[in-house]
Amino acid sequence: MLVLKNSVIDLTKSETRTLLGFSLLYSFLVLVILGVISFLYYQFQKDLMLQEKRQILQNYSNEFIYNLKELHINIDKQNIYPRDERFKSAIFDSDKKKIFSTLNSLDVSLDDVIYLSDDYIHFIKEPEAYYLGAKYIIIEVPDDKIWFENIKYKVAIYFSFAFLFMIFIGYFISKLFLKPMRDALHLLDRFIKDTTHELNTPVTAIITNIEMIDKNKLDERLLKKINRIEIGAKTISNIYEDLTFVTLNNQIISNNENINLSSIVRQRVDFFSSLANMKKINFQVYVKDDIFIFCDVKKISKLIDNLLSNAIKYNKISGFIRVILSKNCLIIEDSGKGIDKENLSKLFQRYSRFDKSVGGFGIGLNIVSLIAKEYDFKIDISSKIDIGTKVKVRW
Repeated sequence: MLVLKNSVIDLTKSETRTLLGFSLLYSFLVLVILGVISFLYYQFQKDLMLQEKRQILQNYSNEFIYNLKELHINIDKQNIYPRDERFKSAIFDSDKKKIFSTLNSLDVSLDDVIYLSDDYIHFIKEPEAYYLGAKYIIIEVPDDKIWFENIKYKVAIYFSFAFLFMIFIGYFISKLFLKPMRDALHLLDRFIKDTTHELNTPVTAIITNIEMIDKNKLDERLLKKINRIEIGAKTISNIYEDLTFVTLNNQIISNNENINLSSIVRQRVDFFSSLANMKKINFQVYVKDDIFIFCDVKKISKLIDNLLSNAIKYNKISGFIRVILSKNCLIIEDSGKGIDKENLSKLFQRYSRFDKSVGGFGIGLNIVSLIAKEYDFKIDISSKIDIGTKVKVRW
């Protein structure tokens, strides 16, 4: 009897991947939009601050031009460049070459009226006459560091609150978008569970009754029919067990014990012998006696079943399956179609199928991978096209 864990995972892996992808894209777009808005807000506040400073610098420039005019008129009496503690200044000629400067900043532009550069505010004005040959005068004052700290703080606060609000809105949008997919997955999950439950009883009854038949007393024609029924029932039984395992999300408490793996491997080979006989596949079994392993009987059987099932399904007519069991390794090798190198890394992905001509759901090797991870088994797969595939399970 299967015992489920109390914890239930709300989101399936597909939902989680979709939600993660949406969240990353949404967060990126929100960051870009808020970044642009923050930049525009900062630029607006900076321009507003410069306009406020402009009137002050205009007054400074008028005073400086007056002093420059006085120096120009009285150059023979005094030759001291006008200075002021409130600001720094510079004069440039019509070719934009420096005549004299007390500026702290070396980065000077004469194409703007007022601008920020190197933590200083520069104001450019053209006097009405070329006093001392000056076409341009520049007034320099330090920027308002307190203002910059305040504006950065405001931008950071507004940005953080806006980002959290947009993420909050995005969460509800994602829930709204994911609801149809969630409903569809739940409906499919319930359908699979109901279907597998209904299949279990008749399939078990068919297999049990077939095994009770004395096949030695049947004529060859009837024996073939019984064998086909047995093969079909065992195929359905294997699919049922795979679907059950998948729908329970591997949330089955393992009843681990020290089991005789040699005996289990032989039992599973016998179980699949009728399926192999349909394709005239020969089993080559090399199993050492009394190989014990500590794990759950049903799970290790399911691992072996899926490897044997794949070996039969993708094998050639009149091919072989070699089963080797040693102390720390199980090898299942077939003479099948083989797998391309680029597909080997995708073998354990759920619903991955590389040969559409063969039936199946693409969940067998995914189940093998889940069981192997639970018991820390190492799986090595090597394959060559038209030669076969070799699966090695190590513990």
